[in-house]
Amino acid sequence: MHYELYYWTGVQGRGEFIRLALEDAGAAYTDMARVHGDEVMQPFLEGKAEGLRPYAPPFLVSGRQVIAQVAAILDHLGPELGLVPEAASRRAQALQLQLTIADLVAEIHDTHHPIAASKYYEDQKREAKARAAAMRSERLPKYLGWLESVLDANGGLHPLRGHSYVDLSLFQLISGLEYMFPQRMQALRPRLPLLHALRDRVQRRPNIAAYLASERRLPFNTNGIFRHYPELDADA
Repeated sequence: MHYELYYWTGVQGRGEFIRLALEDAGAAYTDMARVHGDEVMQPFLEGKAEGLRPYAPPFLVSGRQVIAQVAAILDHLGPELGLVPEAASRRAQALQLQLTIADLVAEIHDTHHPIAASKYYEDQKREAKARAAAMRSERLPKYLGWLESVLDANGGLHPLRGHSYVDLSLFQLISGLEYMFPQRMQALRPRLPLLHALRDRVQRRPNIAAYLASERRLPFNTNGIFRHYPELDADA
């Protein structure tokens, strides 16, 4: 199977969660907008292409299927790429975990854009500072503490007792948060040893290490989901 991934150029964004799965599995895929430009997505977004019309990128073309939403894409790819346990109950657990990660990713984005995604950060900086304070003090400890407990309950190495796409998503989550909130994540680090150990193991996986060293892995920047603004970071 050769997959087509559609996501905006210039940022990792939500598309990175899909890229990591494809790269880790050594799957054949084309990052369509990077090859053909963002306009290649328009026929799908305007409902002029075959398949279900996606609301927004990322979306994946797999055979004749057009699949949108990160969790739905990973749920589809998981069995094909060997990145989810075979048991239906375990696959459901993986999807549940991925949806919870998606909830946190949405809150992370809204930290620097709490009023409107269409407005510049500078137009909502005051509100972003207040939102970031709540994220640092309340939401991050709650979400990350729960994810740490999931790892602990399953033996400490993996959330599902075996490598899965959830491991890859947790790698991206922790990496992005360390870029976005370096001071706060350093302060939280002693509470999250299993998540950090998982991040370190994932980045040493051969295919992931090769991907991270390649030009395909774009750096974090202030146009993506995980944005570092010093005024939004603190150790508490």
